[in-house]
Amino acid sequence: MSGHSKWHSIKHKKAATDSKRGRIFTRLIKEMTVAARSGGGDIDSNPRLRLVVNTAKAANMPAENIKRAIMRGTGELPGVSYDEINYEGYGPGGAAIFMRALTDNRNRTVAELRHILSKNGGNLGESGCVAWMFERKAYIVVEKSAAGEEKLLDLVLGNGGDDMQEDGENFEIFAAPENFEKLKNALESNGVPTAAAEVSMVPQNYVKLEGKEAQTMLKLMEALEDQEDIQNVWSNFDIDEAALQEAS
Repeated sequence: MSGHSKWHSIKHKKAATDSKRGRIFTRLIKEMTVAARSGGGDIDSNPRLRLVVNTAKAANMPAENIKRAIMRGTGELPGVSYDEINYEGYGPGGAAIFMRALTDNRNRTVAELRHILSKNGGNLGESGCVAWMFERKAYIVVEKSAAGEEKLLDLVLGNGGDDMQEDGENFEIFAAPENFEKLKNALESNGVPTAAAEVSMVPQNYVKLEGKEAQTMLKLMEALEDQEDIQNVWSNFDIDEAALQEAS
């Protein structure tokens, strides 16, 4: 599963800049608005909203921003209405790409995604062209320096986790989506920090990329992450450590 966690690792390091923080806040505000619109503004009865509110708090988003985002979703404040859409396509070397967007203008979003993909050796595909290559799972990354393997495995298996794998300097943890919150809370309450944690589209197999294709793929992923309507982007590429060191 190396391509998956290594991309998360790169994102984690890049997210430290102020410009990235602003982008993260924008993404979280959209997510809270849509979650509140679809399931109500009570975090106790709306698991989707509770998850994104907890993520926003962890990112140090001001409480007033969180409150306003929820009120826009419930209609207590005026706000933009977003459509939730999945887009699919291919990157360099035929790597599959699955994108989740929240947009108020479908035509703008699809045009921008098509441009980004074609500029970076990829193309936008039809709905369903790559979705079958991914499986929706709770996905958590813990750096090996943060916890011993035996202790971590006991925590994972005792709190709804299905599997734990080694990948370089990380442990990758997988679980059913409904067990995500329980598992993440168990790790945090036992003093185990997470480098990445989300309900993710996990690839069932990987495409190995090298050289120019590898570098172009990383540029494409970053460009897609920076597109204003994209909430999440996943791919099934695998790139060796040397190429990742060069990119980061």
